[in-house]
Amino acid sequence: MPDDIRATARTCLLDKGYRREVRAVLYEVYRQEPTVAYLFEAQRPGYERRLRAMIRAWVRQHFYLQLPAVGLMVEDRLAGVALIVPPLRRLGVADSWMWRLRMIIGTGLRCTRRYLDYQAALVGSLPSDQVHMLPLLGVHPDFRSQQHAEQLLQAVHDWCAEEPGSHGVVLDTGNARYLAFYKLQGYQEIGEIAIGPVTERVFFHPNPLSSRSVTAGPAR
Repeated sequence: MPDDIRATARTCLLDKGYRREVRAVLYEVYRQEPTVAYLFEAQRPGYERRLRAMIRAWVRQHFYLQLPAVGLMVEDRLAGVALIVPPLRRLGVADSWMWRLRMIIGTGLRCTRRYLDYQAALVGSLPSDQVHMLPLLGVHPDFRSQQHAEQLLQAVHDWCAEEPGSHGVVLDTGNARYLAFYKLQGYQEIGEIAIGPVTERVFFHPNPLSSRSVTAGPAR
């Protein structure tokens, strides 16, 4: 990607007016991820519909609960996003009966149970209660570069470091190609979760000193 386009990238906090763009980015990020493919049965017809239903339900509840979301903007387009769950809000989204109902309707009972089991296993692997979690994050394939991914994660780290008492950031992945990148960004592997045939690795980034702030995004 040309350097002049990279130079226009900026990070900001997103409000609910960006829900549609957030869903579109996350769909492109996750549709070929091995963990999601297992949880929502990619081998069975209707996989893309089930994946969209999960993302739609999670994003809707995330913004309804007014949880933070950091966006990476390239000019006026949302190129990347990280949904953040602050400490002590571990299953704030998945605890909602309305969210569970939407999940069952959109993905089916079996996939919903798989997803809830995965979330519970992830919570059980946390190093402490005082960590931020990134349940969904990524950069759209049209803008995928190490520089953009680094910029998005650095913005997340800076934002989370501002919260008193936070020990750091936790994320997880079942995609082996991301392992070296996360380690390069200062993440430490702290555990593994068996998700069917997929090994989901859990990473922790200790809270750094904040080097810059995330600016507020434009209202919609």
